[in-house]
Amino acid sequence: MLTVVAVTGAGLTAGVLFCVAISLVPGFFALPASGYVEAHKLYGRYFDRIMPPIVVTTTVLTVMLAVRDQPGGSRPLFIVAALSLLGVSLVSQFGNVPINRAVKRLTADRVTYDWQDPRPVWRTWHLLRTALALLALVLLALAGAS
Repeated sequence: MLTVVAVTGAGLTAGVLFCVAISLVPGFFALPASGYVEAHKLYGRYFDRIMPPIVVTTTVLTVMLAVRDQPGGSRPLFIVAALSLLGVSLVSQFGNVPINRAVKRLTADRVTYDWQDPRPVWRTWHLLRTALALLALVLLALAGAS
C-alpha cells in the first residue's frame, strides 16, 4: 500500500511538472514581459500551495520504502527514487523559488527595457526538476513491480 501511495505522489509530481513544461513554459515565453509577470503570479500562487507538501510527503514515503526490508532487490530503485525526489525539492527551493519570489515582487509597470528576463533560467531549472520527477516515477513503478 505504501508503494501505491508513493507512486501516486510521484505521478502527481511528474504530471504537474510535465504539464507546466509543455503548456505554461511556452505560454510564458509567448507573452510580453509585463504579461509574463502577471501570469506567473497568477498561476504560481496555486502550485506553491500544493506541490511542496506532495513532493515532501512522497519523498518521505520513498525513504521509508528504501529503508525497510525489500524483496527482490528493489531497495536500490527506492533509494535512487528518493534521491531524485529530494533533487526535485532542492531544485525547486534553490532554483525556481528564488526566481518566483523575485517575479512576485514585480509589477507589470516595473518591467523595463533593461529587465533581466528570468524565463530562460527558470525554464532550465524547471526542466531539470521535471526530469528528476519523471525518473522517480519510473523507478518507483519498477520497484513496485519487482
